Amino acid sequence: MPSQPSKDLETFENPRPERDYTIRIRIPEFTCLCPKTGQPDFAEMTLEYVPDTLCVELKALKMYVWSFRDQGAFHEAVTNEILGDLVAVTQPRFMRLTAEFNVRGGIYTTVVAEHRSDDWTPPTPVQLP
Repeated sequence: MPSQPSKDLETFENPRPERDYTIRIRIPEFTCLCPKTGQPDFAEMTLEYVPDTLCVELKALKMYVWSFRDQGAFHEAVTNEILGDLVAVTQPRFMRLTAEFNVRGGIYTTVVAEHRSDDWTPPTPVQLP
């Protein structure tokens, strides 16, 4: 197999660090294992962030997400782990990870975890007429 899962996250320099802008990344094929049964859990994740000086590199993110495929994890734990790892490497102004897990035992789970830099104030939204 030419590529392998990896916990290594790579970054690149933000091309417009003077501007607040949002990057949204849709991750529709996240999988991990239920820590109780060992059965697969499937989720669609949405990563939204306002970068500071660094952005996450997408191929590395893909390999990182793949690395959870054989890992047992509770939904709440894995969502916060991924957010923590991404915050550690990118140090964003703001980051939100939303994980919408498919049904398991008749129950859907959505976990939303956020990070906000202490020195960042979000801009006031523009309300157009």
